[in-house]
Amino acid sequence: MEGVDFTLDTATPERIGRKALAVNLSDIAAMAGKPVACVVALALPQSGGYELGQRLTSGLLPLAEEFGVVLAGGDTNTWQGPLVLSITVLGEPTGRGPVLRSGARPGDWICVTGPLGGSLLGHHLDFTPRVREALALHEATTLHSLIDISDGLAADLGHILEESRVGAVLQAESIPITPAAHEMSRTDHRSPLDHALADGEDFELIFTLAPDEGQRLLARPPAGVAVHHIGDVTAEEGLILRHADGRRVSLASLGWKHPFTSR
Repeated sequence: MEGVDFTLDTATPERIGRKALAVNLSDIAAMAGKPVACVVALALPQSGGYELGQRLTSGLLPLAEEFGVVLAGGDTNTWQGPLVLSITVLGEPTGRGPVLRSGARPGDWICVTGPLGGSLLGHHLDFTPRVREALALHEATTLHSLIDISDGLAADLGHILEESRVGAVLQAESIPITPAAHEMSRTDHRSPLDHALADGEDFELIFTLAPDEGQRLLARPPAGVAVHHIGDVTAEEGLILRHADGRRVSLASLGWKHPFTSR
């Protein structure tokens, strides 16, 4: 939605079209699935909408081709409002089946596939969905749970904890942080760690697995897949951040939430 997820004065239509597909490919990656096809619905502004639609498509199609995704249909309309586009990606599980959010177990390692934070500086538009990484991890080890990071590390890990009815302790010093998060912290007075925990739109993967499987994975990760052990699942519910000095902080309120108002 223009004005919510992007603005046309700061992002080209090609980048917007690519992102709209990429975020949905990331949802397939979040269950270790194989993307197959997509449908695209567009609400184009009447002024300049035809050219805008062409440019959106030219940004979308190369990514679809890269991941073997067929553009199978959809719907196009025009109106007096801003640009709105909706993409649905259809996928299928591998022979090992999908990985759900509900399988995390006490004692599991919590891992992520890459550094986090600062996505607003460009990553949120240009990221590559971790489809290949999810499939490689699913083949290499036994994943108990899996999710992609769209709303932020704390918020999305919270979905795993809620569905699995467990808790977690994250080790602050183990969370990988992007250079962009450090750059943003110099101007907005939020710590790089806070950016890594709550910015969202990193589109890396969070997964949990047994400690012995985690040790083997760290020793021999699949080619091209980064693995960072950032914490552990606990039987006691709740999400806690533990700092190197022993301080423990609850992270229940961090992460993106859609704003709603009551009538």
